[in-house]
Amino acid sequence: MSDKRNILISETFQATEPDQALHGASADFLNSPFAEPLELQDFDPRSPERFFNRELSWLAFNWRVLEEAMNPRVPLLERVRFLSISATNLDEFYTVRVAGLRELARAGNSSPSDDGRSPAEQLVLIHEDARRLMEYQQEIWSVLRPMLAEAGIVILTHRDLTETDREFLNAYFLNNVFPVLSPLAIDPAHPFPFIPNAGFSLALELQDKRGRKLDALVPIPSQIDRFVRVSSNPIRLLPMEELILAEMGSLFPGYTLLGSCAFSVLRDSDLEVEEEAEDLVREFEVALKRRRRGEVVRMKISVGAPPDLRDVVMEELRVPEADVIEVDGIMGISTLKELVLDERADLLWPSFTPRVPERVQDHHGDMFAAIRQKDMLLHHPYETFDMVVRFLEQAARDPDVLAIRQTLYRTSRDSPIVAALCEAAEAGKSVTALVELKARFDEAANIRQSRRLERAGAHVVYGFVNYKTHAKISTVVRREGDRLVTYTHWGTGNYHPITARIYTDLSLFTCDAALGRDATRVFNYLSGYAEPATLENLAISPLTLKPSLLQMIEAEAEAARNGRPAEIWAKMNSIIDPDVIDALYAASQAGVKISLVVRGICGIRPGIKGLSENIRIKSVVGRFLEHSRIVCFGNGASLPSDQARVFMSSADWMGRNLVRRVETLVEILNPTVKAQIVGQIMAANLADEAQSWIIQPDGPALRTLPAEGEERRLFNCHRFFMENPSLSGRGSAGAHDVPELTHTHD
Repeated sequence: MSDKRNILISETFQATEPDQALHGASADFLNSPFAEPLELQDFDPRSPERFFNRELSWLAFNWRVLEEAMNPRVPLLERVRFLSISATNLDEFYTVRVAGLRELARAGNSSPSDDGRSPAEQLVLIHEDARRLMEYQQEIWSVLRPMLAEAGIVILTHRDLTETDREFLNAYFLNNVFPVLSPLAIDPAHPFPFIPNAGFSLALELQDKRGRKLDALVPIPSQIDRFVRVSSNPIRLLPMEELILAEMGSLFPGYTLLGSCAFSVLRDSDLEVEEEAEDLVREFEVALKRRRRGEVVRMKISVGAPPDLRDVVMEELRVPEADVIEVDGIMGISTLKELVLDERADLLWPSFTPRVPERVQDHHGDMFAAIRQKDMLLHHPYETFDMVVRFLEQAARDPDVLAIRQTLYRTSRDSPIVAALCEAAEAGKSVTALVELKARFDEAANIRQSRRLERAGAHVVYGFVNYKTHAKISTVVRREGDRLVTYTHWGTGNYHPITARIYTDLSLFTCDAALGRDATRVFNYLSGYAEPATLENLAISPLTLKPSLLQMIEAEAEAARNGRPAEIWAKMNSIIDPDVIDALYAASQAGVKISLVVRGICGIRPGIKGLSENIRIKSVVGRFLEHSRIVCFGNGASLPSDQARVFMSSADWMGRNLVRRVETLVEILNPTVKAQIVGQIMAANLADEAQSWIIQPDGPALRTLPAEGEERRLFNCHRFFMENPSLSGRGSAGAHDVPELTHTHD
């Protein structure tokens, strides 16, 4: 990007008027003509080949995450974090997606996926790619480990310990580790113990002084830290399994260690819930216990394990050879996140403090006054999530607030959102909380929160058995003079203050009466199964969201067929719904220009002649996790334009979101918020060069790495958002309202 264009984008987004905010927001992906389409021989655009495989597309995304661990532009400890995230992602993928495919294959189910592959065929390809990915994780660790040592963070083995180290560690072990370990002999009197999901253990071959051999296990509790600090200057850390090997004399006095290996297991973590369960909460409590005992879907074991010991572990866990991964390196890569030390700020991203919107400051923190002035869209984490918390805390303490309704999909353990709802209920306000019990891996936390809310006097409902409630909505009903005003918050992310620090999401605050009525209708649907007869500025799954999307995509196609400008911009986590993809293909063939930012799973093959020559797709992977869902339709004009129809959503374009969940698609009508989404958020994402991967027609994603010294010249949307305030949150010191947008597209 030229210096001139860099300055243009920077100056443009600090503009005071919405039409200025739209002008000049461009980079190669945004402004360049669509690439020459790829012509494939013998390609049938109606065949299953038109789709990318869902599972392989997800693995491709995780490869992009892993590549950030090798990105020299990323600070060293952040590279370690990316390595850890890639392992955590892969573990969850195996415990849910791979486990499900295994069950289908074992049941003899040969139903093809959208791309035409049976479960068994998919498993073969998954295992091949996942094994390569796990090998690459170890290669990356072999690069990062000496770099950490050079930076003063040394990872030891028990063979590296000095006598002084051993004295310190012996005392540490006896006081902090020994009391929680349960060494277990393996013999007819001591059956092989149950190893829980994600369980990590040492298997040992021992011999006593009389020559008698003993096999034993030492499960390593997840409640203790993986790494023990041996010294602080330099920082020297010893993995827990190495400490245990160094302290064998304390665990098995009188025995000599002949051989050992470390192993870990992943189990099927999918939940099966009886649809007609009389007590849904109780059913989930039982299901959570079942999850711990799911079948093993993958076992990792250290390379060079004693053959007899390896055989015993495999036999007792009933793991076939095909599901065993030998690890030549460090076990438990997901736990490397413990190495991301706050004290080494020099090896982390530069610190960033989310902004408080100027308009809220102008009103001395009064959220209701700020919202009454005009609609306000916050872009997290660049604008602080504390404003969402403040909105509910202020509602809880305001004597004029009569009622609060809230959806809860994922929350933190000590959720300030739940605390505010409890405070409101205890103050005598009518509080209704829709708690989703089926939020994967957060079910237990949500059950605890629902009990807490009930004790405070809130009405807790659990929505539908057949549908997850994934919509993010808050409503606050406030008496103002002789009328009731409904304030609403609509989000693309969860009400979770911790993840809100790293997930990019949108929060719309409004007191628009139509959206207030729409929100009330949705809550009535959730709590009383009262299907809304009409919605004014909203579409919801599973009722109207998908038909509305398809209708608007077709409207763009019809505009193109009639010779008018036609364009779609969209941003989300995943696109795999075949009906939506086929609609986009049809629109592309009609001449609609479609630019997509898809972080993760993507079933669309872009840039193929006769199918998708007008579709281009990128994935942004960087400091923050892209999570917001946005869609913009040209509506008879090229984007950006004042004619555009602009929406924010809680839903990805996946079957589960469009058919099996309650989701929202909120139309944005306020001109300033509209300008912010199209000309600031979408334009900057499309303009990003520094963190973007371009999806290719044949599957792989490509990115251009800068030459040495050129990093700052590439436009980085995350850096841009950190440096520039959001348009609709500007106060008296910033932007003022302009009622109309001016078309600025060349």
